[in-house]
Amino acid sequence: MRTVIGTDIDHAVELLRGGGLVAIPTETVYGLAAHALDEEAVLRIYAAKERPRFNPLILHLPSAAAFERYAVNIPKACLTLAEAFCPGPLTFLLPKRDIVPDLVTAGSDRVALRIPDHPLTLELLRRLDLPLAAPSANPSGYVSPVTAEHVAEGLGGRIPYILDGGPCGVGLESTIIGFDGEGVRLYRHGAVTAVQIRDVAGLPVHLAEGGAVTTPGRLKSHYAPRAPLQVCDVADGLRRLGGAATAVISFQATRFDPPPRWLRTLSPAGDLREAARNLFHALRELDAAGADIILAERFPDEGLGKAINDRLDRAQSIHRP
Repeated sequence: MRTVIGTDIDHAVELLRGGGLVAIPTETVYGLAAHALDEEAVLRIYAAKERPRFNPLILHLPSAAAFERYAVNIPKACLTLAEAFCPGPLTFLLPKRDIVPDLVTAGSDRVALRIPDHPLTLELLRRLDLPLAAPSANPSGYVSPVTAEHVAEGLGGRIPYILDGGPCGVGLESTIIGFDGEGVRLYRHGAVTAVQIRDVAGLPVHLAEGGAVTTPGRLKSHYAPRAPLQVCDVADGLRRLGGAATAVISFQATRFDPPPRWLRTLSPAGDLREAARNLFHALRELDAAGADIILAERFPDEGLGKAINDRLDRAQSIHRP
């Protein structure tokens, strides 16, 4: 199969209505989209990504008004948060309607819904008037794609079309939340922080721990480069390993002693949003460079720093003994 990169929304609509796959741009990362109510189309997502079927998918919609088509018992806090942060990098886990295939939710009785903040994809969703299931557009477990070229590197030859919307503005997957009798349950850190959610919803926010994989992006090993990655004190790691074939991901530092062969400083100015935008791109660059090992600093554990640390922890997990 020949994979084409382009900006033809009409062609994307035709492919998706016919049960095909299209990689789509969002503000977070590129997604691999299919008609969410067509089980054969959804199966093509799992096959193209080689994704475990117990790992559920997010439904992408054009507006919060569409939530009631696919979910029931929607809390008022959900709509309040959607008004404040959507379109944007926030996903809501809600009780699903029967119209949503169990294949999409991996058998869970809850469905993940979000409104992506990208003009091309919002226009695509409005034209389609159907939900798109869309996990990240990369081979399962590998670093998420933030450009159309990244998608082609991982899925070229497996999918027919990549809708090119330029580089992703956020660069990390969406925050995922649900609701229970105690308030808001945080399942995945992202650009919308727990503090922001608490302040807008007026409810306590609790971190979901452990349990079965009932929401996307919660596999222990995820977002991983091929080279082993360690989150550590980088200066100490360089003293132990030397710099010959070692790569470093740093928040602000621009030099180390001994110097690594490759260094990617994500934000010399100390801007966590800039660092988040650059994280996956840096992981891909260092992986392609041929590093034997990638050392990464732990980021400030606040705001977007929590989301960056979460992705780094999952990226290193696959290489732990």
